[in-house]
Amino acid sequence: MTRGFIGVLSLDTRFPRILGDAGHPDSYHLTARVRVVPGAGPTEIVRDGRPSQALTDRFIAAARALEAEGAVLLTSTCGFLVTVQAEIAAAVRIPVLVSSLSLVPLVRAATGGRLVGIVTASTPALGSAALAAAGIEPGHIRIAGLQNHQDFAATFLAPKSAQPVTLDQTAIATAVATVARALVDATPKIGAIVLECGNLPPYADALRRATGRPVFTILDGARLLVPSDVGSGQIQISQLG
Repeated sequence: MTRGFIGVLSLDTRFPRILGDAGHPDSYHLTARVRVVPGAGPTEIVRDGRPSQALTDRFIAAARALEAEGAVLLTSTCGFLVTVQAEIAAAVRIPVLVSSLSLVPLVRAATGGRLVGIVTASTPALGSAALAAAGIEPGHIRIAGLQNHQDFAATFLAPKSAQPVTLDQTAIATAVATVARALVDATPKIGAIVLECGNLPPYADALRRATGRPVFTILDGARLLVPSDVGSGQIQISQLG
């Protein structure tokens, strides 16, 4: 059995990363190593379009470093990095899945071509660039965002210096459930839900119960793409630079 780990490219944040969050190493089915990319905060990445080339280069450097350390798969904490998925993947020789948005075409095919609901951190930021990068046809999806829910936005969309150091999990869970239920109620033909944001997997099980739909996250993508002969290693969190 090969020894390896999942490399996680993380935004530069200070809010708590609870179990289930894509930035918490224990959230994965395999050992994970988290690499924080300095300067890559929500205000720089959660946007309708690509991040700056300087930030993209930092993500590529982090990806290459994790590969050199023995990563067998690279993922990330933010679905909006899908706009640089191809560039990061081309820079390394291991599988790369930086966004759960890339799962949408597969989820749609697996659910008989039904509409896929996407719950995102920000509807305005989920524009044509991200959809095109993920291979998503706009007519195949319905989108609901959390940007107008104060507890969510003040935690996950704020600049790093303004982010809280504690997390109101109850308020966040309520916001996510409210948005997901409204999405399904408005469009009952939705066959499954994909959570764009890497902070949302802790609430996936509750959303499955609340909506009666399968719910998929970046953690499911990681489980899908890790080679079957990979064993575990040591959990680490490190800072690039």
